[in-house]
Amino acid sequence: MQICIKPKKLSGSVKAVSSKSYAHRAIICAALADKPTEILTDILSDDIKATLRCVKALGAETEKIPGGVKVTPFKLPRENAVLDCGESGSTARFMLAVAAALPVSAELTGSGRLPERPMNVLVHALKEGGAEIDGDFLPIKVKGKIHSGLYELRGDISSQFITGLMLALAATEGKSEIHIISAMESAAYVDITADVLNRFGIEILKTNDGYTIFGGKYISPGKITVEGDWSNAAYFLAASRMGSSVSISGLNLASRQGDKVFTQVIAQDTIDASQIPDLVPVIAVYATSKKSVTKIVGAKRLRIKESDRIKTTAALINALGGKAEETEEGLTVYGTGKLKGGTADGAGDHRIVMSAAVAALICEKEVIINGAEAVNKSYPTFFDDYKKLGGEINVR
Repeated sequence: MQICIKPKKLSGSVKAVSSKSYAHRAIICAALADKPTEILTDILSDDIKATLRCVKALGAETEKIPGGVKVTPFKLPRENAVLDCGESGSTARFMLAVAAALPVSAELTGSGRLPERPMNVLVHALKEGGAEIDGDFLPIKVKGKIHSGLYELRGDISSQFITGLMLALAATEGKSEIHIISAMESAAYVDITADVLNRFGIEILKTNDGYTIFGGKYISPGKITVEGDWSNAAYFLAASRMGSSVSISGLNLASRQGDKVFTQVIAQDTIDASQIPDLVPVIAVYATSKKSVTKIVGAKRLRIKESDRIKTTAALINALGGKAEETEEGLTVYGTGKLKGGTADGAGDHRIVMSAAVAALICEKEVIINGAEAVNKSYPTFFDDYKKLGGEINVR
């Protein structure tokens, strides 16, 4: 889908959509629980649909209800289940670990760039724990079942590996320990995992070098409400600081989501993105609205996201008349306070598309975005909200 956005300031209020990070974890925990759980979430993005599809393939029941979805736990064992993870890295890594903890055999598949994204760190840990796994990249075949015990993982490639292992070990009997043997990046996502596990009756202790998980029985809270998504709210928070007048409701100020720091970090001239990698494209776009140079560091993991986000973020800014240079682990953005406009490639990446829409606010002429449908991955109503705030969008 190609859309055309005319430069125009936004005005009004929008409600934050439900957190994708919390929803993934709540769905999986509900599938592992002792009884059905109602998950109240106002949005079912492509990534969340992928997780629902996978738990269903392993024998859970999913049902749309007013305001969300109801998940009835797994009926096991399952043989030769096919888990279609779509383009969701979270789904793939979480479900690989969970499948390895259950009396099942399954094959995980994916599309887009997902089959290129690394799984080997998690695969190695699960094999050490007793799982049978064929492959380091999707498609991967897995057969459970891992045991409780001591596991070592790197924390500087993807926090999703740690989350997956935590979800899996919580389903095993006994105490387990995860030792992080490198620097820990995106730590807030693991804090989210611990929060959701706690709500399902699983005790998690943070240690000096990792986590202790007391496995056993997932206990359904009956109903769980998914809080607002700070990552997706960042696009409108950026707009409100680029000349628009936008307020966002439905955000938890005490949230464990790391991306809630967006409005604090954008004032800096050097930004360490190691804990907030998903914010890099919109931070870079915001930086073009400043009349200064902004350096973004600690973002090397963005090379293996839905797109090479260092490359595609720089390409977006340069295509719209700004100046951004790639570095080995980030970007340097030369802000002038405005952009010219033009045609931007969405690169099949939801965060690039939404950042392009924000960039249009300070452009001199219209912005055409190719592949705008990528927003369906995390925020399918993004352009609806953009229009509600007064944005002028035409679909071509």
